[in-house]
Amino acid sequence: AIPPASPRAAPAGVTAAAADLVDTTTGVRLWSRLLNHRRPIASLTKVMTALVVIRTGHLDREIRVSASAVAYAREHNAGSAGLHVGDVLTTRQLLEGLLLPSGADAAFALAAAYGPGWRAFVAKMNDTARLLRMTDTHFANFDGLPWPTEWSTYATPRALLVLAQAAMQSATFRAIVSQRRHFLAPTRLHHGYAWRTTNLLLGRYPGAVGIKTGFTAGAGYCLLFAARRAGQLLAGVVLDSSTIYPGVRFTAAARMLGWGFSQVRHSGPG
Repeated sequence: AIPPASPRAAPAGVTAAAADLVDTTTGVRLWSRLLNHRRPIASLTKVMTALVVIRTGHLDREIRVSASAVAYAREHNAGSAGLHVGDVLTTRQLLEGLLLPSGADAAFALAAAYGPGWRAFVAKMNDTARLLRMTDTHFANFDGLPWPTEWSTYATPRALLVLAQAAMQSATFRAIVSQRRHFLAPTRLHHGYAWRTTNLLLGRYPGAVGIKTGFTAGAGYCLLFAARRAGQLLAGVVLDSSTIYPGVRFTAAARMLGWGFSQVRHSGPG
């Protein structure tokens, strides 16, 4: 178990309803805000979607994009990988479309294939949450969209850091979420795709290595993030940094990381 936050000074200027920051190298919790407070988590949900798929395996499995998957993203006005009906993509390719542009169409396709059926898949998500001991967590769907209600899918900062660390143990997951962009050339099986990450911390904060953004009107702008410096890997989350300005979450994360690395440096080994 991760030790509780110490009474050290807090990072300044962090705008977030709830947050957490952990040194994953040592397991020490550096700072938190409302650590066990339930919040809707929007597309941070897709980290669990990816983890369930990756743990199931068969990442070279071919999946045909259904009209339902494409229509789902369009009808919900959700983030999309721009998938084309009838395209045949591997699971690994769909994971790229899930995690970089936050594609609800890719989430639908993966859940339908790996459930099989999305309801069975969501049950697997909740089973995995229980196995990871993610208390105060529930998944109602595979992408974090507000259905049936905004609060149907929720987690705490503590639980999300457990999820982040589990996902980042996968080399496949790490390779995907560390990319700023991914290009898929057209073949006889599928169209060409050019996906860019929604995580603008990559390329802006030195050492950033992932992992996932989220937004709905109820959840606000959220970010699950990680960065490495001098052999130390810090992971954190900010929930509801703003309901208006998407960039606030990246500023909050950068401030938390800068403070966190200074704490690690000053505390020394052990």
